[in-house]
Amino acid sequence: MQTVIRGLSLFSLGILSFSICAQESVQVIRGKVVDKESRFPIFGATVYVLTDTTKNLGASTIDDGTFRIEGVSLGRHQLRISSMGFEKQVVPVEVTSGKEVILNIGLEEASFEIEEVVISAGEKGSVRNDMVLVSGREFSVEESNRYAGSRSDPARMASNYAGVQGTDDSRNDIVVRGNSPFGVLWRVEGIDIPNPNHFAIAGSSGGPISIVNNKTLSNSDFFTGAFPAEYGNSLSAVFDLKLRNGNNEKHEFSGQFGLFGAEVLAEGPLSKESGSSYLATYRYATFEIFDALGINLGTNATPKYQDAFFKFNFPLKKGGNLALFGMGGNSNIDILISNQKDPSEVDLYGDNDRDQLFGTTMGVGGAIYTKALNEKTFIKSTTAISFDDQSSVHNYVARHVDKLGNFVLDSTYPFMRYSYTQTRFTNSTMLNRKIGTKGRTSLRVGMNSEFFMQSYHDSIIRYQEKLFDQWRIRWNFDGNGALIQPYAQVKHKINERLTANFGWHLQYFSPTNSLSWLEPRAGLRFNMDEFNTISAGIGMHSQTQPSYAYHYQEQAADGTYQAYNRNMGMSRSVHYILGYDNTYFKNFRIRSEVYYQTLSNVPVTIASSSYSLVNGGAGFTRLFPPPLKNTGTGTNYGIELTLEKFFSKNYFFLVTGSLFDSKYKGSDGVERNTNYNGNYALNVLGGTEFKIRKSSVLNVGVKVTYAGGKRFGLPDIAASDAEKELIYQDSLFNHFQFDPYFRADAKVGIKVNKKNLTHEVGIDLVNIFNTKNILGLTYAPKPGTSSSASDAIIKNYQLGFLPIFYYRVDFSFNGKKQR
Repeated sequence: MQTVIRGLSLFSLGILSFSICAQESVQVIRGKVVDKESRFPIFGATVYVLTDTTKNLGASTIDDGTFRIEGVSLGRHQLRISSMGFEKQVVPVEVTSGKEVILNIGLEEASFEIEEVVISAGEKGSVRNDMVLVSGREFSVEESNRYAGSRSDPARMASNYAGVQGTDDSRNDIVVRGNSPFGVLWRVEGIDIPNPNHFAIAGSSGGPISIVNNKTLSNSDFFTGAFPAEYGNSLSAVFDLKLRNGNNEKHEFSGQFGLFGAEVLAEGPLSKESGSSYLATYRYATFEIFDALGINLGTNATPKYQDAFFKFNFPLKKGGNLALFGMGGNSNIDILISNQKDPSEVDLYGDNDRDQLFGTTMGVGGAIYTKALNEKTFIKSTTAISFDDQSSVHNYVARHVDKLGNFVLDSTYPFMRYSYTQTRFTNSTMLNRKIGTKGRTSLRVGMNSEFFMQSYHDSIIRYQEKLFDQWRIRWNFDGNGALIQPYAQVKHKINERLTANFGWHLQYFSPTNSLSWLEPRAGLRFNMDEFNTISAGIGMHSQTQPSYAYHYQEQAADGTYQAYNRNMGMSRSVHYILGYDNTYFKNFRIRSEVYYQTLSNVPVTIASSSYSLVNGGAGFTRLFPPPLKNTGTGTNYGIELTLEKFFSKNYFFLVTGSLFDSKYKGSDGVERNTNYNGNYALNVLGGTEFKIRKSSVLNVGVKVTYAGGKRFGLPDIAASDAEKELIYQDSLFNHFQFDPYFRADAKVGIKVNKKNLTHEVGIDLVNIFNTKNILGLTYAPKPGTSSSASDAIIKNYQLGFLPIFYYRVDFSFNGKKQR
């Protein structure tokens, strides 16, 4: 730890020394302008800096679509990009001295006008994917940094959007429109990837800390329903992440140190002649500092993690491009209950009767090939290999309480161990073609193909039978399979106000021979006038179950093992959405959406009970499914409202609210609340910035969340005591609700621009009022005491006040100016 701090101190001193040699405090804005659908370069497009009128700065694109604007003053600016026959676009940018601003801008062809078409600035927040007409939003790196409490995490940032809620302050699982976090799909450059979070539990989509470094992302998309045909194997939401390229003209570096890790970033040209570039990051955990500061993270264990990313980009001849990329991380934590002395201590992440050693690894690497074949046709193909592994060892701890009230360790013995490993080989190939002379119709066809190898092993001591020298094998599977997803989608501009799309998605899962023949997707958008838009969408979606859940096995009376669930089918959902947008006021938007979703083919128990997989997917608990059948159902419906003032005149705000209901039926036919039916959620956040002299900016942000409390049932005391874990009475499952959730966050940061150098210092204040929000109930008997079984059922609380500070520095080496 001290070595890391000393190293970063020397690193910062070196940067400060280097900055003395710089000569000017202005910056370059450059990039490329292409047709949004065909990705073909646009020659002669005009890029003008609207907010730097005294200098009259601008440029036109050359034959390869690139432009360059020099001498731009530091601060926030708006760029206007226009070209004859295309819709004009206004793009906000922040210019700092430490890094150049490099943009990739896609303009949409104006099908019904021969002159420049003006789009209002209220179009901010629309999506990159032009096939999306409803329930989609583009997000930027700046946005994920700006929101208080987001911690530069795309998932935590998305929890501010209407219809999206977090489930646990210590994790970034998200519930979208009442759906399980199981249904969230993570995609990078067209391919589905494993859960990109540290300390991830098998089958989940979230975790405590994201492996995705937001500094490596370009603007990306987030969808909450009725997504286009190219997205499959998801019932809830999609993160469609895009990776940015490194600077291909000059070398730039970043260093950051904070409570959640120390990291470095480097980017620059591999060859200035060819325009090739590199981008690489590395981060290492520094959680030891929490102990030194006395900050309680809910555990006395010290989490350790590290992650890395790289991308090498190679422009090819005749408009092609090849990129090689990789990202991944590993994490581990040893929760040693045997070291505890105080009986009042409760570990938020572990059980109080065993030591738990837990570790995870995730990685993905591949190649991306793109090429604009001509002015109408674009092709993209990504091939990758990914790997994820979760493993754990549990040792039972026997101890008693001495006369002084402290724990005394008696003995430990092996209790449980497991290892889950999956390797996937993936290809995603897509062709997009504009049809007709005015580009009114676009066709997109493609296929996502995945071949996977799986290894699931788990065994536990037969403690219920008091056979402490015998193991029960719960998982013992090695196998492989494939998931194939072809699709086709057509978008047509019926007239200058009305746009429609229709798509078809097919999904085949080889291990169970499950086939979803027809998943129609359709959308409609009607521009009533310059400011008002109505949209609608419908989509049928299918999803496989968490892969390890197929192979859980139980031991029969004759001693043999049986895996009952290897023939589980896919769950299905149909989304219906109606939306309205108003952008009457400049830089302000009102959006409302009403939705209704039906779920079917959900796995529920063969025996009559309340059990359903719709309630899984959050927290640190795996599934141990009994024999299941695909007969469960569910419904989600609600209304969402967004009031948003985009960043302008030095401030922004976002108010999102949702009223919703999420119900399901198990095999007993009784309709109940899902685990995620909070009924309502409200987020209010905003921020402002103040200029300090000419080169410094103070940023202040706040966020308040108020939402319905978590659902819970009446514990079955006798069953919980027998199983040594919390068991609810089946008839009253999720019948009750905890008090509402309330949390207030704040963020303060200062950014100082020197010559070719930017310093940034900030602090995120999470749960500033230290509100005690209930996370749930848990079974936690106190060893060595005579307390009753009912006393062993206690409340777990979410994280308290958590200050997260960071220091960041960006700097660059001057190079020759390129054109």
